[in-house]
Amino acid sequence: MLLLLTGGAVLRIALFSELYLRYVQVGLRPYLVVSGVVLVLLGVVAAVARRGEDDPDDHGNAPGESHGYDHGDRHGHGHGPRVAWLLTLPALALLLFPPPALGSYSADREAAQRAAQGVGTFRALPAGNPLELTVGEFSSRAVFDSGRSLKGRTVRLTGFVTHGDDGAWYVTRLLVSCCAADASTSKVEIRDADAPVTDTWVTVTGTWVPKGKPGSDAAWPPVLDAGSVRKIAEPSNPYEKR
Repeated sequence: MLLLLTGGAVLRIALFSELYLRYVQVGLRPYLVVSGVVLVLLGVVAAVARRGEDDPDDHGNAPGESHGYDHGDRHGHGHGPRVAWLLTLPALALLLFPPPALGSYSADREAAQRAAQGVGTFRALPAGNPLELTVGEFSSRAVFDSGRSLKGRTVRLTGFVTHGDDGAWYVTRLLVSCCAADASTSKVEIRDADAPVTDTWVTVTGTWVPKGKPGSDAAWPPVLDAGSVRKIAEPSNPYEKR
């Protein structure tokens, strides 16, 4: 039963929905589907084997015939399986209630750490305003781009809301290379706009506010002067690829 429930949960999120994007990158979907199928098949095989073990003919009895010790044997082994059924509860919960994507709690646990990229000149940005950027790309350019390519540009960022201890609020995204286990945080401070509730997904349009020397601690976190803040639904893929 554990194998069947776990396999069913994996197939539910990977084959019949896009919930798997809460946990892994899109390229890993085939592996999840194969894993789910294997677990279900193993569960079926285990169920068939168990049914064979429970066949009364295993004790040499004719169909319908029983001996006195049968009842005692089954009674003696009954308590274990009954308790073991409790193990199905987590698997059943996984099937019915898939865990949500990582959010503000995970982002807040990670200190203001950023990749050691070094200061340099980034490639030119495409023409036109507003410019759609990921939170990770905006943060990298704002902090490390010596060419100041964001200066004078209107940008649009999408992410979930987190709050700082000093009253500031941020548009935040979690960046992953493979799956949620390796997630890191990228965030942009938003100014001149009222703060939505934590974990609300928003799209913010605004202009970059330069601060500090490129690559310095003073340049982190980057700042966006908001022109508009629009609440949106959580996207099917809540993570950015690192």
